[in-house]
Amino acid sequence: MEPLRIGVLGASRIAASALVAPARLIGHRLVAVAARDRSRAEAFAARHGVERALGSYAELIADPEVEVVYNPLANGLHGPWNLAAVRAGKHVLTEKPFASNAEEAAEVRDAAEKAGVTVLEGFHYHFHPVNQRLHAVLASGELGELREVRVALRIPAPDDNDPRWSLELAGGALMDLGCYGLHVARRLAPWGGGAPRVVAARAGERAGRPGVDEWLDADLVYPGGATASARCHMAADAVEWELHVTGSRGEATVHNFIQPDLDDRLEVTTEAGTRVEETGRRPTYAHQLDALAAHLREGVPLPLDTDDAVDTMALIDDCYRAAGLPPRPRLTT
Repeated sequence: MEPLRIGVLGASRIAASALVAPARLIGHRLVAVAARDRSRAEAFAARHGVERALGSYAELIADPEVEVVYNPLANGLHGPWNLAAVRAGKHVLTEKPFASNAEEAAEVRDAAEKAGVTVLEGFHYHFHPVNQRLHAVLASGELGELREVRVALRIPAPDDNDPRWSLELAGGALMDLGCYGLHVARRLAPWGGGAPRVVAARAGERAGRPGVDEWLDADLVYPGGATASARCHMAADAVEWELHVTGSRGEATVHNFIQPDLDDRLEVTTEAGTRVEETGRRPTYAHQLDALAAHLREGVPLPLDTDDAVDTMALIDDCYRAAGLPPRPRLTT
């Protein structure tokens, strides 16, 4: 398979694990990296073996050698630069969330469809065998009818000046963490009789950051009557990434669905007893990049599309409204 030619927007920490490491593992080219401070781009390129350093995001998007743009910028910059890349005819791998809100997400989706390019939102967990195995267990009927989904996502607080605490940059616990929980719940729709809707939400604002959620709890219900709870906290004492599914005949737990390279266990309990399946420690990001390459090089369908991204953003907006907070604003500067 011909390697992908990837350009990286920004010299961020997440890019090293989410893109650089899997690209090196698989054999894709890191053609260029751009940062607003060219010296940061040069340092990133030297550290990670990127072929060229550029001095602006616009220069990278215009680069004819760049085939796929990777966007790990602050949340509020996802929509604008995804849109710019799409309009330049580039494919995009964007970190979640897809945009600042559903309206902006729909604009990116429509532009991608018009340009005939692929935009993949980086819900990397979805590509790992532990997630696929959970879906297979549900599809087999072993757990019976879906009754309840519980997702808990917690991390210690980022620094006070971190963009994840900025309303202008579309920050907040739901945008950074809770979007995973909502996405997980949405992807279980085949066993819930359809997509879930928000019935209630509660949130606590970050001190000194009006409108920015430090934590948010959302309650959802599926058309078939099953319920889901998605809890996220961005100033917790420890890290937690647990997903628990209960059916009429059993239950299943994925102990770390975000980082199964650290803990890949799927635990299933029914009347027959409890078993633990180990699903592999290969990083989620490598599986995600495999899927994108197979799609672009061989036409293999992706399990996630831009309609999925827009629907997730709409659910995020609904959670904010239900919790008494505004959906995240689009960046205006």
